[in-house]
Amino acid sequence: MAKRPGVVALVAGALIALCAPGAAGAQEGPGGDPPPREVSGGYANWGTAGAELSDRGVSLDVMLPAVRTSADRASFPALGGAADPRTGGADLELGGAARLEGPAAQPLVLAGLRLRLAGDGGALYARTVVDGRAGELALADVTRDAAPAVRATGVTWTGLRASLTAEGAALLSSWSGARFAAGDGLGVLDVTVGTPAPEPEAAETPPAASPGARAPEPAADPEPAASVAHPTLAPGAEQTVTGEGFEPGAVVLVAIDGDTRYQTVAGADGRVERTFPVYATAFAGEHTVELAAVTGRRAVLSVPFDVGVPN
Repeated sequence: MAKRPGVVALVAGALIALCAPGAAGAQEGPGGDPPPREVSGGYANWGTAGAELSDRGVSLDVMLPAVRTSADRASFPALGGAADPRTGGADLELGGAARLEGPAAQPLVLAGLRLRLAGDGGALYARTVVDGRAGELALADVTRDAAPAVRATGVTWTGLRASLTAEGAALLSSWSGARFAAGDGLGVLDVTVGTPAPEPEAAETPPAASPGARAPEPAADPEPAASVAHPTLAPGAEQTVTGEGFEPGAVVLVAIDGDTRYQTVAGADGRVERTFPVYATAFAGEHTVELAAVTGRRAVLSVPFDVGVPN
């Protein structure tokens, strides 16, 4: 099929340009002040089930550190940014890149992903290469129907609906040869980020220690460790894995026998916990569950368990 004018040209070395920071900085809050809470870890899940992409022969793949968790769902770690729990606003830098595969000879790589939220909407920005030149565009408008869930150490937005902007529709149409229009659904985003706990009110200054008194040494960070609730369990039962020693807010992937199935976020105490089913068809013998932190302090923990008849 002949290439159409303006077709996206992906060249060797394009990722270097794609990963360059965008011209726009983090959003400012009222009065020019930045949002009050800096993001410390988290992720954005992008699901494309029911979106217009599949109807036009386009599928979503990713590039590390993003991971594809199913055929139509991918997870992008939050590398930085800020969130304002009071207003629901956020400006988040997402790691990895989206790689759209389709009828075109070359995939379309969308890197430098940035999600900006304000009020009931926002936009998803990306960097890509068109005609050999890298640039940033507003790929999709984002709308939300519900307020975010705010915790002491994090914020979660669910059901953020992404739809192509006119600029995004022109990009996908030019690249694929299919016809995309502004407003076409691009999928749904579920976003969770960690934020520092609010600063406690200042307490009275304690009296100075006597010259001979030694200040207590700070407690050492716990060594990463993992355990399972059931060393042995029957096929079809549920297993629970617990990990500790992760950096608070770190995104942790959960893999069973090398197959990444879930992800979770470490709490303020550095702990994670995930319950998962053991398939009824699981073979008898030793299996392994692995916890891998993909943001913050990197750590990979592995713990075995047996499938069989419990004693």
